Amino acid sequence: MEENNIHELQLTAARARLLAMEMVYTAASGHIGGSLSAMDILTALYFDRLRVNPSAPKDPARDRFVLSKGHCTPALYAVLALRGYFDCAELRLFRSIDGHYSGHPDMTYVPGVDMSTGSLGQGISAAVGMALAGKLDKAAYRVYTLLGDGETQEGQVWEAAMSAHKYHLDNLCVIVDVNGLQIDGRTADVMPTEPLDARFSAFGFYTITADGHDFSALRSALDSAQKVTGQPVAILAHTVKGKGVSFMENDAGWHGKAPNAEQYAVARAELEATLAALEGK
Repeated sequence: MEENNIHELQLTAARARLLAMEMVYTAASGHIGGSLSAMDILTALYFDRLRVNPSAPKDPARDRFVLSKGHCTPALYAVLALRGYFDCAELRLFRSIDGHYSGHPDMTYVPGVDMSTGSLGQGISAAVGMALAGKLDKAAYRVYTLLGDGETQEGQVWEAAMSAHKYHLDNLCVIVDVNGLQIDGRTADVMPTEPLDARFSAFGFYTITADGHDFSALRSALDSAQKVTGQPVAILAHTVKGKGVSFMENDAGWHGKAPNAEQYAVARAELEATLAALEGK
């Protein structure tokens, strides 16, 4: 797809953060911290990288994306809506019995979702299967999957990584949202995952490190990933949990809870100020 300029990507991510915050507040539940940290990554993918067509979400030739950190649907749904898969007004049904926008991705009912996920560690396995199918079919599509760094504590992640290496899946790009936090606190305290670059390299991946909030850096990392042959790629995107809301940033307590009315007002004001500043450029 044609590259968007960096400012357009920043605007899109700012709008998506507002949508995600509104979704979680309206539903009074949801995972906002990791959604805010992953928002720039998802924006870079859907608006600057993935070969997809919202009018034909099941096009066999499309690139695939699997949200392995499946609880972060506030980010995924917001980006899909802005990309044109469905109307942004439908996001008011997030986690509502009246809609299909559940807390984890549902490929049956939500246009643009390529895999239903939720149990951590399993999404990357599905992505490996998709990439292997592409190789067997001699198809040109690429497969991308987004994991959390806490998710890499799951053994299934590394079983999938071994398979990706064995079958030389250079059409697979694994992106890890490295924000250093998970539901119980710092990943370094719960179960250390670092050095992730050395771990993925040991499992046969070409490893790239990038700033997960810098669109130029993300573009460069994704460009480099597409040039790799003979082995899968892992992009370690360093981010800030709760990015964009001062009292949520780097606070594990905001892993999976909704703001109250007062907190929402503060968060919305900060996110709107960021958007206004970008719109004024």
